[in-house]
Amino acid sequence: MEGVIDAHTRALLTREPGFDWTVTEFVRVVDARLPPRVFYKHCPELLAPALTTPSGVPVHLQLLGSDPEALAANATQALTLGATSIDLNFGCPAKLVNRHDGGASLLRDPARVRRVVAAVHGAVGDAIPVTAKIRLGFADRRLALACALAAQAGGARQLVVHARTRNEGYRPPAHWEWIGRIRSRLSIPVVANGDIWSLEDYWRARTLSGCRDVMIGRGALADPWLAPRIRHWQNTGERLPETPWAARAEILGRFAERQRSTLPPRVVASLIKQWLNHMRARDAESARRFEALKRINDLDALLAGLAVPQGGIEAAVEA
Repeated sequence: MEGVIDAHTRALLTREPGFDWTVTEFVRVVDARLPPRVFYKHCPELLAPALTTPSGVPVHLQLLGSDPEALAANATQALTLGATSIDLNFGCPAKLVNRHDGGASLLRDPARVRRVVAAVHGAVGDAIPVTAKIRLGFADRRLALACALAAQAGGARQLVVHARTRNEGYRPPAHWEWIGRIRSRLSIPVVANGDIWSLEDYWRARTLSGCRDVMIGRGALADPWLAPRIRHWQNTGERLPETPWAARAEILGRFAERQRSTLPPRVVASLIKQWLNHMRARDAESARRFEALKRINDLDALLAGLAVPQGGIEAAVEA
């Protein structure tokens, strides 16, 4: 999801009721206190009167790193800039991040997880909550509970658990039942995450984990109306129809409009295709569009291809 989830995406995905809060892409912390411009780049909502999306959904600032002192200094910086919460990323499975001792690499040593959380919590005190996200371990699940308990002991007020190890990446299945083992041993709220693509997945994840809440990541890009679909079912018991292509094309077009004011058209076209790539695995029309448009780098031509009525994309591209 790196590169797609930004303030524009957060604004678009929260237009309709569904999400209770959102999280930024991680701010990478190495060994120095970062200047304000870095935080504003990842979280421009810090410049707004309230740290929310335009529709009022809270935005949590996420940090990633392994140096407790550096993370504490940057948490203090974030607090000074107006952050209302700090989320710590112990779940990123990316090889580059892990090679540089970030993300899920810390899950090999629960004591390190505790030190990082404790340092950040000590830096911000009770001014704002510190939360964390983990996976079920690095190579295996033997330390899953120990890492969760370490985050809690360090002062985390909430824990999101992605239901796979780092080495499992994003390969199905997600082990939601393992989240239940963790939830039953912690006193802080636990949120289930991983492979929630549909209303049925949401219900299975809640049932197997016992968690009250779930976090949706890739599923929200695959179907931008997934969270509103879940909220509508919660409120009414009714199932909304599947998201039509016209609605998908509309949100991609709005995304392009927002991005093209600050990014080169070719970059915007790449971002559009990245989002469409997330959609294609779960929607046949999105898959057809991706195959037809994936080699088009001209933004206006790409947007024209998105706007073609359903069923006419091949003829439009050939023309």
